[in-house]
Amino acid sequence: MGAFPLLFNKAPTAPPIAPAKHIDAVSFAERGTTGLRTSGGGVYEEFVPRLQWPRAGAVYQEMSSNDAVITAILLCSKQLIQNVVWDVVPASDLDADKEAAEFVRQCKDDMSTTWADFIDDLSSFFEYGFSYHEIIYKRRMGDVADPTKNSKYDDGRIGWRKLPGRAQTSLQGWMMDDTGGLQGMKQYTTAGSVEIPIGRGLLFRTTANRGNPEGKSFLRGAYRSWYFKKHIEEIEGIGIERDLAGLPVVTAPPGVNIFDKDNPQAVIAKTSALKLVSSIRRDRNEGVVLPADWKLELLSSGSSRQFDTSDIINRWDQRIAITMLADIVMLGADKVGSFALAKVKQSMLAASLQSQLNGVAEVLNRYAIPRLIAMNTFQGLTGTPEFKVSSVVTPDLKELGDYIKALAGAKMPIFPDLDLENYLRRVANLPETSEEDENREAQLSRSATTPTPDPNADPTDPNADPVPAKATPKVPAQTGKPPITKKGGK
Repeated sequence: MGAFPLLFNKAPTAPPIAPAKHIDAVSFAERGTTGLRTSGGGVYEEFVPRLQWPRAGAVYQEMSSNDAVITAILLCSKQLIQNVVWDVVPASDLDADKEAAEFVRQCKDDMSTTWADFIDDLSSFFEYGFSYHEIIYKRRMGDVADPTKNSKYDDGRIGWRKLPGRAQTSLQGWMMDDTGGLQGMKQYTTAGSVEIPIGRGLLFRTTANRGNPEGKSFLRGAYRSWYFKKHIEEIEGIGIERDLAGLPVVTAPPGVNIFDKDNPQAVIAKTSALKLVSSIRRDRNEGVVLPADWKLELLSSGSSRQFDTSDIINRWDQRIAITMLADIVMLGADKVGSFALAKVKQSMLAASLQSQLNGVAEVLNRYAIPRLIAMNTFQGLTGTPEFKVSSVVTPDLKELGDYIKALAGAKMPIFPDLDLENYLRRVANLPETSEEDENREAQLSRSATTPTPDPNADPTDPNADPVPAKATPKVPAQTGKPPITKKGGK
């Protein structure tokens, strides 16, 4: 019994301390790759050998130059993106950030080529899949003969001289690192091969799948349809010509075997006969001279074709336009299509182009502007300015007016707002109001905050809006003369 108190009064033992876990050092190395199949500077993601670069450049150039539907779609797309407005937005309202934004705006308009030319040049990535541009700088030293210093400004800062594109068809290969990251472009030039590092370049592409620098051409999905259409058109042209001119048939004289390979004279005669039947054309220079006993006949086709080539070609045209989200160009070609359908298809094309433009602005904001700002000094800068693009398609004014009217009906405070007012003016192609007009802005603010008195309101109502007091009439000054009274007055 005496041992029990000792047993229950024993001090509890502390739990064992767990050993400290070993934490590996942070590794900054990249182990995996993008999975892009490259070799010797070439990219081999395309399974059609003819569409692998650099051979793909000639194919896409033929498609965009020779096909009427593709040319119309590309022209429509390029004209739509030319209408957008590029603005430079500062990082904040601080003076330094506004100064940096104004500097970028000046550089945009101070290049040796116009900004519209730059946008037109980079829009070639629609047909080729990518567009590589080299950044050329200059020091702004005013109006001088040296192109590396010529500028509208003479502040000595470094600006953009130009942002020229490098022809896709001059691509020799890509410079890639071990993990698939792009390091630059190799280009064929008249002076030989040159390397343009990515630190001095800008890469615009339609898609960044697997980090492929070649992107994916808008024409890639239309290639099969274009291929069949092209060959059908060629066969159709040959068939029309043969139906109009007839099928030429040359008959050798009796006893002459033009298929005797051992007779040199027969081989020459056969070659001449084949050249004759394959080169007959119905034009102003038509005519045939034959030796004695040779005979030439033109056989006409008396049967009709089982296929309507026009319907077949129209089908391929439609598929080409569909793959490029631009079948709006085909509306009305077959006398069908509604206005509502046209608006939907226009919206799809506009959304696609807007997405591509946003990608272009993102590349400029991430690489071009920070490099430019880093070469110059701006005291108190909190962030780099950014490009902002407007909508590709102008919104419908009636729908926009109904929307603003609905917001105003819901008592949402809309005006005064100079930014909103200027946007509405731009949409309607009206002159904008200057944001520096402080008097006008103050006047709008006072008119918005001062209530308009109701002339029919009860003046004894304490909740009624105050009515401005009437001006007190002036009292004539005292002259010392008695006041004039009317006759009959007291």
